[in-house]
Amino acid sequence: MTNLKISDMCKEDRPRERLCSLGAGVLTNAELLAILIGSGTQGVSALQIASQLTAHERLYREVARWRRVQDFQHVKGLGTARAARILAALELGKRLACASAVESACISSPDAGAQYLMGRLRSETHERFLVLLLNTKNRVIQTEQIAEGSLNSAVVHPREVFAPAITAHAAAILVAHNHPSGDPTPSREDRNLTRVLAKTGEIMGIPVLDHLVIGDGVYYSFKEHGEL
Repeated sequence: MTNLKISDMCKEDRPRERLCSLGAGVLTNAELLAILIGSGTQGVSALQIASQLTAHERLYREVARWRRVQDFQHVKGLGTARAARILAALELGKRLACASAVESACISSPDAGAQYLMGRLRSETHERFLVLLLNTKNRVIQTEQIAEGSLNSAVVHPREVFAPAITAHAAAILVAHNHPSGDPTPSREDRNLTRVLAKTGEIMGIPVLDHLVIGDGVYYSFKEHGEL
């Protein structure tokens, strides 16, 4: 790659001009990111920096998991202001992904539940355990985070899971957590916790419809595998 500055490119080839004339959908990830970066630094253009950050699915596998400005410090040409813009854009994207799901948040199947949660959980670097509170039509009343970190039955206790369901008069719940490794295969602890929660739900009359383990674009449904 040459050290050609964006300002030296033909006007119709510049990312910002291409967006204005053709729309954002035709731009590559690198071009979109270059617009956020704005300008490069000595010897490195904004497009070069963006290309480095998006090469070989790095945008999805690494950058999407960064949470602090300090995570960008090793990237040549990115200062605090540029890193902050990227972080802000990533966070907006995640919030929009969740918001679009809320509009039709009827959890009619394991796949629907996974799609509802994927944008929120797939890039998390720590395990998070969530409970979806559902009404009689399986529509989401609200979503609660119960725990974060290394999850086991001692951390995720049935009383913490079902307390918000009782308060919200939920008819049923769906529980979910992510595996930061990207592999949704459940652990022995995941299976034990699922059995405990399912039994508690039966006693309380608030059934657990499913337990989803969210990975990187993939998921595991205990219901689909006949374990609920």
